[in-house]
Amino acid sequence: MGRQRFRSGKALAAATEEPAGGPAAGPAGGTTGGPVAGTYEIDTGRAELIPDGDNPDGWLLKLNGVQSSHVDLGDPLRLDFEYMRWIIALVRSRWPVPAGRLDEKLRALHLGGAACSMARYLVAAYPQSRNVVIEIDAKLADYVRSWFDLPRAPLLKIRVGEAREVIESLSDGSRELIIRDVFAGAFTPKPLTTAEFTAAARRVLAPGGMYIVNCGDSPALSTARREAATIGSVFRHTAIVADPAMLKGRRYGNIIIAGSDLPLGQSPSLPRELLAGAMPAQLWDDSAVRGFGRTAQVLMDEPKG
Repeated sequence: MGRQRFRSGKALAAATEEPAGGPAAGPAGGTTGGPVAGTYEIDTGRAELIPDGDNPDGWLLKLNGVQSSHVDLGDPLRLDFEYMRWIIALVRSRWPVPAGRLDEKLRALHLGGAACSMARYLVAAYPQSRNVVIEIDAKLADYVRSWFDLPRAPLLKIRVGEAREVIESLSDGSRELIIRDVFAGAFTPKPLTTAEFTAAARRVLAPGGMYIVNCGDSPALSTARREAATIGSVFRHTAIVADPAMLKGRRYGNIIIAGSDLPLGQSPSLPRELLAGAMPAQLWDDSAVRGFGRTAQVLMDEPKG
């Protein structure tokens, strides 16, 4: 497949219009030496860096007018986007972090980079973790490295490339965690949603690993149902996390879908943690997820030729 312009992580309920005015050219090669508010030309369009008015250490990154990431320079464990907190809650339910023993070894692959918010979190929470972030936009990757003083390799490495090509090149069982947070406009590109792609992700996962996707959808929920059916066709166990209004088809937003060869969401504290957030979320177990996607068609690659 050709090189496609896939955009990373979006808080889909929080889309806003891009401000008027042209982008600043910005320093070449990402040599700003720290965050500088402004609009920057990147390979896939425009990036806007905005100070957080409520937090002197906080910065919001918008990509082509859509809120994409928030970074707290003083606290990598702070995640402002609810859907990111839901993802991390699932991760912690599989790999708990006992107080005073933050030594869990975790090999994580992040498909979709933006500001690397979740990779920064995992480095802080799991100091022995190894995080590789796949970002298709080389210029954005350069800016992000400079703006946010990211942890260095091997803790956090940004690899410029296309997500499917990278997945298909990786060795069997080489990751415990894969997070897919990639968008082109409002939705994830189909080549990153199909059963063939999902099977490639499962191949790359080690036994007991977890595949987590951020699915953006409309109130019709047709995309989420097909993604649930597809992930369920590849993985033995599934789970969904989303706020009740989204699951009832009342608004446009994010649904988190996970797959694994081991049961998901077994921690008794996980539902309570999800309900206690600023935007309370529900946890659906495997039975509920399969019921949700029962009538939907599994997503498949387009026939070649």
